[in-house]
Formats: sequence, structure tokens, C-alpha cells
Amino acid sequence: MKQLVILGAGTAGTMMANHLSHELKKADWKISIIDEREEHHYQPGYLFLPFDIYTPEDIIKSIDEFIPKQANLIKGKIDRVVPAENKVKMADGRELNYDILIVATGAKIAPEETEGMKGTEWHKSVFDFYTFEGSLALRNKLRNWEGGKLVVHITEMPIKCPVAPLEFAFLADSFFKHKHMRDKVEITYVTPLSGAFTKPKATEALEHLLEEKHIKIESDFAIEHVDNEKKEIVDYGGRSIPFDILVTVPTNKGDEVMERSGMGDDLNYVPTHKATLQSKEYANVFVLGDASNIPASKAGSVAHFEAEILTENILRYIKGEPLKEEFDGHANCFIETGNGKALLIDFNYTHEPVEGSFPFPGIGPLKLLKESRMNHMGKLAFRWIYWNVLLKGTHIPFVSATMSESGKKYN
Repeated sequence: MKQLVILGAGTAGTMMANHLSHELKKADWKISIIDEREEHHYQPGYLFLPFDIYTPEDIIKSIDEFIPKQANLIKGKIDRVVPAENKVKMADGRELNYDILIVATGAKIAPEETEGMKGTEWHKSVFDFYTFEGSLALRNKLRNWEGGKLVVHITEMPIKCPVAPLEFAFLADSFFKHKHMRDKVEITYVTPLSGAFTKPKATEALEHLLEEKHIKIESDFAIEHVDNEKKEIVDYGGRSIPFDILVTVPTNKGDEVMERSGMGDDLNYVPTHKATLQSKEYANVFVLGDASNIPASKAGSVAHFEAEILTENILRYIKGEPLKEEFDGHANCFIETGNGKALLIDFNYTHEPVEGSFPFPGIGPLKLLKESRMNHMGKLAFRWIYWNVLLKGTHIPFVSATMSESGKKYN
């Protein structure tokens, strides 16, 4: 029996296990999926936890609940992959051979990469919201905070869900308004980019919202260190920005197992063909989700679209057929803008976010690059879709893996 091994039982790995268990159930293949965690976290929920919109129970479930019965879930820490031997070595000494390897080890924050970030003020006045622990600590801080300077900061790109820091700033504005203390809070959005987002058209719309909500933007800020005593962040040019609460997105890196395996780049992301999702170095290794270095957003919707395309390419690889160069970098993201509204953006490698309707051309019901309550409802509904549809490898009706140009307005 041939062996297909998936590294990581997060969003991408779980979807692939479900897709392939269905497709290979009658074939002579054994599917194993490896993860050291007991819990599956709905990571988009970390954004809502600090504002008491979601509870921990809303965003945490057991990993076992979502792994198909046909797949063998192996719980344990991976020491390294030895691709030259088609082997995965576990920290406890176990070894697994594979014929096909799927890398879905994700990305994580690395606050230690910035001097002072994980210093004496870590989770006291300096917080992340990209981990459950950071998000929960921030929730506890905001519940009793009396106001001051709130700085929302991005260390460097790429990061998971590039719009999340903007969403945090918008939700903070709404949160303090509802607490009748917005006048006591100065919100500053600090980014290493030259504008609010990575795409010009979306940047224009998002910077308008920042201005409208009286959120100051500091762009082109390349952080050098966090001064815990003075409570300020300092860039390489000497520019400093004071804070009472710093909500930072630290450097994001791929999993250390890719470094130990010699398979990652400088940030531990695996070099991957951006259209086939095949490793650039090893023909029987495929990569999806946040683990790859492809120039697409590191977001759940991207992993979902990748999984649909990669499933077909895995089947083609097994049959000895040419892989389809089909993945176009498609991303579809709701952006919470506060006060019960949200934007929706849809883009790929070659097309930046544009106006139009989604998913039905000319009908919607969702509008692209326009604030609406319907988009906000879509964002909140996604949690149910995630647990009940997406993770189980079920196709979302009317939403194609590649970007549709129908119903969109291009200049």
C-alpha cells in the first residue's frame, strides 16, 4: 500500500485529508496526517475575541472531530523531513515513509525577531492577536482599559491575513465608540508599506475609511526595536511612536520543521510552484496554505481554493499525468470595518480588488469594495461555513477556486 502523508492538521491539512480520503477511498493508498496539537482553532476568530464578540468556545474544537475516518491521525511532534529518503522523522523516534508528502505546516508569529518586542511588557501593554493566548490577554486588558494611545502595528510582510490589522483598527474604533470612550483613545495604524494595503485600489478605499474614522496612519515604518521602558516603537531611521497599548503583528515565519529539514527559505516558507502547488525541489512534495512561499495572500480562503486545485493535481500526479497550472492566487476576504459593516475584496495574482458583485454577476447579493451590513453578515456566517463545510472539504456553491471576472468593474 502506498503512503500519502500530510504534515499539519490545521485548515489546509484538514481540508486536504477530507478531499483525498474521498477521492482515494477505493485506491491502494493510506493517508496519514500528523499534528502535535489536540485542538483545532478557528484563527479568524482571534480578531473578534479581544472585543468580546466571540468567546473561546466559539473558536476552539477538537482536532479529532474533523479528520476523516479513512485517514490515520498521528499525534506527535515532527522532528524533520528527509526528502532524499522520502521519510518523516518524529521527535519520539518514530519514522514514516511516504510516496507523496503534503506540507501544510502553516505560519506562526516570531516576536523574538524584533528587539524588545517579547520583553517585559509582552502581554501586559504589548500584545499580538495572532495567537489564542495573545488575543485572550488583549481581551482582558481592553475590558478595563481607560484609554490612551492605541498603536496597531505590522512588523513586516508577508503576514497571515494581510487585512486583519486593518480590521482590528476598525473594530477598535467601533468598540470604543460603543463604550462611549472613543474620545479618550488615539488610534494609530503603523505599517511598513507605503499605504494601508498591498493593492492600490483597495488601499484607496481603506485609507478613506481610516481618515473617516480618525485613525492616523504612519506608513513606511520599518521597526528596529520596541522600547519597553519608554513605551514606544522605533524604526531604523530613528522615528519613534509612543503607545499605551501596542497591538503588533510580529514577523511571520513558516514552521521550524522546514528549517530543520532544509526545505525552507529564509523565513522557513517552502519554495513552491505558484500555479501547480508542487515543491520546486521535490516532485513528490506538494505545499499549500501558509507554508508555501507563493505570492498569494496567507488566508483561509486561499487555502480553500488551493485545496480544490491541489486535489486534482495529486490525482494527476498519481496517474502520471501532467499537472494543471491552474491556481491563480485567488483570494476572497471580508474586511470588518466596524459598526456592523464590512467590505469584501476578491483578487488574484494579476487582478487587484475591484468593484462589482459577488458571487453572482450583477446580482450579488454581496458588493465588492463597498461597505455593507450584508458583507458583515457574510463575515460572521463564515464561522459556521468553516466548521461545517470548508474543513470537511465540501465545495462552497457558486464560488470557484479560480477568480471569475464576471460582474466586476475594471478601469
